[in-house]
This record gives sequence, structure tokens and C-alpha cells, in this order.
Amino acid sequence: MSIEEKKKAWQAAAEKSIAKAPERKSSFRNSSDIELDRCFAPGFDYPGYEENLGFPGQYPFTRGVQPTMYRGRFWTMRQYAGFGNAAESNERYKYLLSAGQTGLSIAFDLPTQMGYDSDASMSRGEVGKVGVAIDSLADMEILFDGIPLDKVSTSMTINSTASILLAMYIAVAEKQGVSADKISGTIQNDILKEYMARGTYIYPPKESMRIITDIFAYCKDNVPKWNTISISGYHIREAGSSAVQEVAFTLADGIAYVEAAVKAGLDVDEFAPRLAFFFNAHNDLLEEVAKFRAARRMWSRIMRDRFKAKDPRSQMLRFHTQTAGCTLTAQQPDNNIMRVTLQALAAVLGGTQSLHTNSRDEALALPTEESVRIALRTQQVIAYESGVADSIDPLAGSFMVEALTDKIEAQALAYIEKIDALGGAVEAISRGFQQKEIQDSAYAYQRAIEKNETIIVGVNKFTVQEGAPQGLLKVTGEVEVKQKASLGKMKEGRDNAKVEASLKALEQAARGTQNLMPFILDAVKTYATLGEIANVMRGVFGIHRETVVL
Repeated sequence: MSIEEKKKAWQAAAEKSIAKAPERKSSFRNSSDIELDRCFAPGFDYPGYEENLGFPGQYPFTRGVQPTMYRGRFWTMRQYAGFGNAAESNERYKYLLSAGQTGLSIAFDLPTQMGYDSDASMSRGEVGKVGVAIDSLADMEILFDGIPLDKVSTSMTINSTASILLAMYIAVAEKQGVSADKISGTIQNDILKEYMARGTYIYPPKESMRIITDIFAYCKDNVPKWNTISISGYHIREAGSSAVQEVAFTLADGIAYVEAAVKAGLDVDEFAPRLAFFFNAHNDLLEEVAKFRAARRMWSRIMRDRFKAKDPRSQMLRFHTQTAGCTLTAQQPDNNIMRVTLQALAAVLGGTQSLHTNSRDEALALPTEESVRIALRTQQVIAYESGVADSIDPLAGSFMVEALTDKIEAQALAYIEKIDALGGAVEAISRGFQQKEIQDSAYAYQRAIEKNETIIVGVNKFTVQEGAPQGLLKVTGEVEVKQKASLGKMKEGRDNAKVEASLKALEQAARGTQNLMPFILDAVKTYATLGEIANVMRGVFGIHRETVVL
């Protein structure tokens, strides 16, 4: 197909999209009354344009996954939030929605992420500290009280226990009168990056991959609007990787998930349209924009050429972005507002589908309401005042951006070839390959800071004397006491015979080959706790021991 034919096909797709959902304005003009094209393209022979760039909503999707992108509607504005107990977090979610947030993003505390109830000895001192404590369906009901789940898209950052939290979400929706086929959102559900970068794993890789593919299969038939995995480069970058490594290791994980699902008997075009990705946004604006564009192009080619995906939706890399927590500084925390602005701008220029902006005080504590509002307003100012959302992929054609896009793609593909040669992502992780690469990158970055080759404003240059920070949000030990009491009361009031029967059925299914999701959902509905369900699977699957790399 020639460039002119592609352009006509894109224009037809754009008009079709506009017929369903009109663009935000009838005409997009700047302050000089210059009308902005929907998508600027070269008016001259541009070598490689057809195969490497094309138009938005068309293979290879370098310029975006939708034909009208933000001219139709802005990215989903999320704020990752959750702390203390379900009631406190519910108040914060309602505040954020009233302030203009368009989707929820749930943070869970460490015990919930690791499959422990709040009354477990392993949970002591961690209940409600870095996210909300969820022990059972009773907590989930409180968490979403007054929030209509057929109207709000919810993202949940949860991995080892993703199947349990998804089951709780489905059960809460049913109690609201909302069927599973009407809810939308995302579970992170990306266990491979936990082994290499983050550490909140429970079960060994093989068993974890079984749970993940069970979720794929169950949602395909029962929760079709749900994104069943958010393949995450975010935590890989937070652990110290480079931008190239973030792309390479994330897409290598994606390849492993697709291979596992196909091996489990799923057709690629049945589940691939619901795959989503999650990337980090750092301060080097042009490198980040190029990274997002390269990742989109790489994934489209991987899905088309490697997995023979025919559905264009299977070839699209749709992604959420969070600004970089590891770049935030405890020194001069107001500087973090500027950092987050640059990072959010990079995500938008790079074509993200949803975005979380970190708050200025997150290097010190959980964010206050004021800090969260500033973070959300940062997205809103970019959306409504900057003009960068009025034309699609506005940096396309920049000599620097296009060169960076090509070089990031080439270097990331070289990494994927190395991982393939090692036997794929799972085998490479078991050998410590990715872990070692990330460690080396993080060490080099820290050495550059210590030698003043890399400047961090307010840390190793432009420093000032500062007093103790004031007005920080702190989660007290009282949260743990109340959560334990609430959990104990719930256990006394439930039908424990039904709980035991549901857990026994889950154990039998885990020892066999049946899809685990219906059994987990049944257990959740009896008010079996997250820890009880996770312990059943621990008993069958065992636990993973970390590969130590020096």
C-alpha cells in the first residue's frame, strides 16, 4: 500500500471514528488562528515513511493506536491511590473523581500484594502503609461503596494475588447489579517483572504462568472489557534500567505471556487485544517520546510476524504511563512538580492511553490531598492549555526524535535476540540475565551522580539548607489494630462451612488442570480471605526462591 493509499485509509478510519465519537472541537486552531492538521505528514518523499511511520491507528502504529487520538478524547487521567483501610481510601477516590479524575488506580498494601491477611505475623507493621489493606470481599465492598463500577474504569496494581482481587472486583460489581461483561479496567498481573525487579512474587514461575493464562481464558469468555495483564516496564525502570532495557525486557516478557497463552490452547487473536502495557516516564523528554514510539512499532511487528496475529487490535501496544518515582527527591520536594510535568508531557507526546502523575511529596511519604490535586492539575493543564493534544504525534519528522526511535528499536531488538538465545524471558530470568543488566545500569547511573557527571538539581548541585518537612500524611499503627478487629468480626459472622468447602474445591482444582478463576470467585463470595485463598495455592504450588546474582 502506497503512502497515499495509507493516508486515504487513515482518513476513512478517522471519519468513521468521528461518526461514533466526535472530536473535542469542530476546528483546532492556535492563538495565531492557524488551523492544526489532525496529523501532519510530509509533503515530499520521505524514505521509510510507509513502513516505519504511516498514520495513527494503522500498522505499525508508530504514530498512535487510534486514528484521532486525543482530538477525540484525552487520555484517561488516573491517580494511583490507596492507604490505610478501605473506608479511608474510598474517601480519597471520591475526592479524586470529584476533582476531575477519569479513572481509578488502586494501590494495595504489601500484605495484600504478598497474599497475607492483616492478622498474619508477616503483616505486622505493614498494614495499610503503602496502599490499602484488603483482606476479603467485605473490604472490597467498602472500598467501592458509592462508586458505580459500570461507569468507572479501574486499574489495580496487583500481581501475585491478581486473580483474587479481580474475583473480588467481579463480586462487588455483581452486588451493585453490574454484570461482569459490563466492567472495565486492568489488573497488572505481570509476575515476570516481579522476579527480575520488584519482588512481590509468591509462587514459582511455571505455576504463576498457569494462573495468568487461566485469567486470560476466563476473561475472554466472561469479562471481555477487562485488560487481563499490564505488562510492566515501570518497575524495571524504577530498579535502575535504561530506557532501552525497559523496552526490551518488557516486550520480552510480553512474548513469554503470549507464548504461554498459545501453548495453553488460546488463539492469539482471542486474547491479544486485551493485553496492555505499563511504562515509566523519565526526565529526558525526547528519549522518552522516542521510547514510546519505538515500543509501539516493535510490538506490532512482533505480533504480526512472530505470532501471526491478524486482528489489528492484537498488534496494538496500548499503554498506561506513570511518572518516575525514582526521580523524585526528598530535597527541595517542590522541584518534583517540574520533573513530573516534563515526564507527563513526554507520555502525552508519546501517545499514552492513560497517565498517573506522581505527587511532589512521595519521596517523603504518601501524598497529601493538596499534593495529589497539583499532580492531577498537571495533567489537566497539559490537556487543556498546552496545545500538544490538538494534533497527533506532533514530534514526528524531527530528525532527532526519528533517529532516537530507530536506535532504541535496534538496541532493544538486540536484547530480545539475546533473551531468545537463552531460551526466552523465563529462562533468562532464572539465570539472572535481566537482573544483572539492571544492576549494572543502576550502578553506572549512581556512580555518575556521585562523580557529578549527572546533575540532580537540589541533590548534588544547587543545594540549600532545609528544615524538617511539614504536613506529611502518615499512616499510624491504629489502622492495623482496627483492620485486625474488622477481620476477626467478619470471620465470626461468615458461614465457615461454606468457606471450607470452597477452599477444598479450589485445592482440588489447583492439583488438577481446571481453570482456577471460577473456584477463586466462589471462594471470594463465601468471604474466604485473601490469605486463606493464597495459602491454599501455596500448599499446592509451593513458593519461589529468588535467584541471587552478584
